[in-house]
Amino acid sequence: MATFKDIEEARAFFKGDLFATGNGMVIDELGEDWCICSMDIRPDHRNATGGIMGGVIFTLGDFAFAVASNQIHRVTVGQQMSINFLNGTKGNKLFAKAVCKKNGRSLSIFNIDITDDLGKDIAQLVTTGFKIN
Repeated sequence: MATFKDIEEARAFFKGDLFATGNGMVIDELGEDWCICSMDIRPDHRNATGGIMGGVIFTLGDFAFAVASNQIHRVTVGQQMSINFLNGTKGNKLFAKAVCKKNGRSLSIFNIDITDDLGKDIAQLVTTGFKIN
């Protein structure tokens, strides 16, 4: 059972996530146990060699995890996360799709796939969420 009545309620709740929203991350779609978030790539997201900072990619994945996991059980926090960087991007936008793989009594497991607007796989995260209360 979803904790947000609709995507607008989720967007209002996550306006408080100033680091993610300040970096241009938005909620595009929200299902009962999944979501898609995205961000336009800005010049300040790039490192000295012109690539996207790994922390930006990780933050987008973490934001998607937060949205999807708190849709299942509010409040859920990240207990463990791992990321594999797969490719660089020449695109202008990144997407993160978070999907719940296990929804247990106190833990949840999510896979988050990060792609770009050119259809390229950029990174994959696996996260464990801990349900508070």
